[in-house]
Amino acid sequence: MRIYPYEQLLRAAFRAEADVATYITEPIRAVYAEFEHASKADLAFRFERVRLGVAMSLLKLVADLGDHEESRRVMEVLHKALRARSVADIDATITRDAKLFERLYTNLYVNEEAEQLFNLFERALDADTKPMMDDIIAEALDLASELDFEASDEDEDE
Repeated sequence: MRIYPYEQLLRAAFRAEADVATYITEPIRAVYAEFEHASKADLAFRFERVRLGVAMSLLKLVADLGDHEESRRVMEVLHKALRARSVADIDATITRDAKLFERLYTNLYVNEEAEQLFNLFERALDADTKPMMDDIIAEALDLASELDFEASDEDEDE
């Protein structure tokens, strides 16, 4: 069975056992395969689910890198939206918590790595083609493999 880069990104972001049980469920792991096999009528919805999974993963990396609570809150909204059954349901979920997205960048101090993650997050939200999203996933995987979460913890201890 093929493991898509999308699932590899989920696994890079959600490393703790409790996170795996919550965020890497079979329906969430299957998002990319469902997108690749979607009918034309279902393609927009399936692409939105890929976008949500990628964005959620990126915010988890930001949250873990700098203990950024706003990222965790938005990540939870994206997780909830990922379980929606239509694009309209996704939009309703996101709209209901729009203030959290507005606060995401308020009082934000980030290091270079977090800045790169936020850039990828924004690009994921703007992506409108499979090749664009695949490039973002590949870049995110590369960056995730280079992140030093322990250094962030040591900085906070000082």
